[in-house]
Amino acid sequence: MRVVTNKKLARRNKKITNYLFFGTFGALILGFILINASLFTGDVPDNLTLIAQSAVLPVLLILTVISVRMTNMWARVPRPENAIEAGLKGLSNKSILYNYYHFPARHVLICPQGVFAIVTRWHDQEFTFRDGKFRSRRNIISKFFSLIRFDGVGKPLRDAEFAREHVQRAIDEIAPEVNVQSLIVFVDPSSRVHFETEPETPVLYADPKTSPNLKEYMRDAKRQMSDAAADSKTKNASLMPLSDEQIEAFEEATI
Repeated sequence: MRVVTNKKLARRNKKITNYLFFGTFGALILGFILINASLFTGDVPDNLTLIAQSAVLPVLLILTVISVRMTNMWARVPRPENAIEAGLKGLSNKSILYNYYHFPARHVLICPQGVFAIVTRWHDQEFTFRDGKFRSRRNIISKFFSLIRFDGVGKPLRDAEFAREHVQRAIDEIAPEVNVQSLIVFVDPSSRVHFETEPETPVLYADPKTSPNLKEYMRDAKRQMSDAAADSKTKNASLMPLSDEQIEAFEEATI
């Protein structure tokens, strides 16, 4: 499998994440000193100082939220691109995985099984899926801290559909007969989803030791394609959905 990763973007955002972390830490210290300045000096704060003190907490909150979100997206391990590549080990060498070129689809896979817009979740916890929603199985205290960190799982089904539509528009310019599919992949090995209802979009694990996973999904899809090809007496099961020329055109238009 060929892997094409926007390494420049990944390195830049990881560097920004590091700057934000240390900058936020320094801002917290300065904010503490500013808010409690009167305790150190004994002076009664004037109006300008009071205004500055009242603005400190919102600014610190915004910096903290941005820093945490950037850390989860660009510094947290396992890295999604690595987890997906490992989960797809053994896939046809004709396949191509694109990372960080087609936002909001952070990962796009073109392989004999089709074209896939992949949305990932890094969360290392357990969820229950019911009626289109993911609900955390953590206790109240953990949910509270998750809320104030703004690191909830969000709406993976909605995000997957947005990603699929974006990639579909790009594919329509080149191969309008090809339908893009969406996948939701949990990349942390400790994540678990307990399904009470069937999701509209496949929800998989990158870890091949946990089911349902990427490797199983692609294997089953290949088997279904082979059965369909046998029924129709064709030999199309191993062909890519896009020709080499179409793939080249797709890369020129989107990378």
